Amino acid sequence: MTFAQFLSILQARKWVALAVFSLVVATAVAVSLLLPKQYTAVASILMDAKPDPVSAMAYSRTAGFMATQGDILTSKRVALRVIRDLKLLDNSQLREQWLQASGGAGTIEQWLVKLLQKGLGITPSRDSQIIQIEYESPDPRFAAVLANAFAQAYIATTLELRVDPAKQFKSFFDAQSKEAREALEKAQARLSSFQRENGIIATDERLDIENARLNQLSSQLVQIQAISSESGSRQAQAEGTSGERMQEVINNSLIVGMKADVNRQEARLQELNSKFGDRHPQVIEANASIAELHSRIDAEIRRVTGGVAVTNTINKEREATVRRELDLQRAKMLRLKAVRDEGQVLVREVENAQRAYDALMARLTQTALESLATQTYASTLTSADAPTAHSSPKLVTNTALAVFLGALLAVGVTILVELTNRRVRCPEDVLASLGIPVLGSLPKPSAKRFSSGKRISLTQQRVIGLPAPSRSA
Repeated sequence: MTFAQFLSILQARKWVALAVFSLVVATAVAVSLLLPKQYTAVASILMDAKPDPVSAMAYSRTAGFMATQGDILTSKRVALRVIRDLKLLDNSQLREQWLQASGGAGTIEQWLVKLLQKGLGITPSRDSQIIQIEYESPDPRFAAVLANAFAQAYIATTLELRVDPAKQFKSFFDAQSKEAREALEKAQARLSSFQRENGIIATDERLDIENARLNQLSSQLVQIQAISSESGSRQAQAEGTSGERMQEVINNSLIVGMKADVNRQEARLQELNSKFGDRHPQVIEANASIAELHSRIDAEIRRVTGGVAVTNTINKEREATVRRELDLQRAKMLRLKAVRDEGQVLVREVENAQRAYDALMARLTQTALESLATQTYASTLTSADAPTAHSSPKLVTNTALAVFLGALLAVGVTILVELTNRRVRCPEDVLASLGIPVLGSLPKPSAKRFSSGKRISLTQQRVIGLPAPSRSA
């Protein structure tokens, strides 16, 4: 369809198009005038994103966060709080309206929630932290009251959503902290009983002292073993044939004196023997004196070497005593280490129980503070006032929209009517419908005559045939 054909159809069906257009516009204007006037009250809420001084948690303004706040505002919980705050359940007129509307089915709370949510609108700001609460109602004062009530109910609900979990956590941490305290007391009691039973005051200090004593006994044993080894070798020397060459014997003054006397007596014996012979009384006396000196020397040597044996025996006994003490000290050290290890296990149990108790007490303190919070991240920025001008119906907007839609509908109806009853409106229709060339056209009988040099309008001509696609008069 060409534009000329379109115009010819509109001109031919102009009364149909005008009727449709007028009907749409008139209907829109009538409806706008007859509809009851609605008033919209607006309250605004500021979402403060500053960190919480108690929990140190910051609320970031994200699309998800703002969408969540919108869902909370339109939730049933907020609507029920509005009903409770405004005491709408005590209103007899609302109860009668509920009975008439539902016939007593369901609950009045459910009916009021749906009724209140119909007029509620939420508009979060795109680039700020403000949420606008809009409420639409035929009564401007009622709209303002509901907008402010929803704002206050939302703020109270956000505080409850923050405080209620904190109260639950407080109860949980309170019970856990009591159990942790009992566990700490039991662990401390076990440690105290263990220390009391083992006589432990300072485990590490006592272990250091006993370890030093063990080292001292080890050093003493080494020294005594050296001395005992030396005294044993001296005793063996004394008991052998080389006892006379011992240092104690050589350095003994009595033995040295007696040996000198022996030497003198032997010299005298040689003189007497050379003078008087072997059987002389003086010779015999000299031999007896020399024998007595030798026996005395032997007795003294035995006495001196016997002292070495006694010293060796004493050293052996000292070595055995120190060895026994060392063995006892080692066993004592092993017992102390076992006791220390067991005590350290008990100490670690006490420390772990203390850390668990401290952590639970810290969380308990924090949740207790959070459960006492009276402020939330939302606060009222502006309260709603009763609007002076109605927000709907909008006569000018509805009329403009009706003009646009009426024009579209008029054109559509005109085309539809034309398609159901197709007529020849211009030479192109003849060619499109019959497939034969147009030879010419004559004016309609009602068309005015035209003067020379002026052509009649194409819509005022009757087509009689003309070579297509020329359109001459």
